[in-house]
Amino acid sequence: MRRGVRRWGPAFALVLSGIGAAALVPSGGASNFTAEGQLVGQAPTVAYKLKVDAVAYHLPGKTASGLPCAKGVVAVDPKLIPLGTRLFVPGYGRAVAADIGVGIKGRIIDVWMPNHAAARKWGRKTVVITVYQ
Repeated sequence: MRRGVRRWGPAFALVLSGIGAAALVPSGGASNFTAEGQLVGQAPTVAYKLKVDAVAYHLPGKTASGLPCAKGVVAVDPKLIPLGTRLFVPGYGRAVAADIGVGIKGRIIDVWMPNHAAARKWGRKTVVITVYQ
């Protein structure tokens, strides 16, 4: 391991496994989630709204937290939104803050898209996200 490179080990991946990218996207047709990303029948969680600029990107590889880049993974400023935080992004869906970036400062998030065309179609939008604690 090089000096200055943070590696999040398997313990952090286990913590995120319950809210990891694969768990965020329901497989199949019907979903047990409301439009705001809340699990039906689950006690409400503490949440707050945050107005951010959402910028789409498409890159292969792994995130800063060790998760593979996939639908439902967003890059955030960890000073504003801690890594591992669950989010709901309007027009994108449920997500987990699992990555950071040098260009992500303040109220900007990067949302991962499956291909370059989808990322260009999304572009940059100002949205009000829901942050679950």
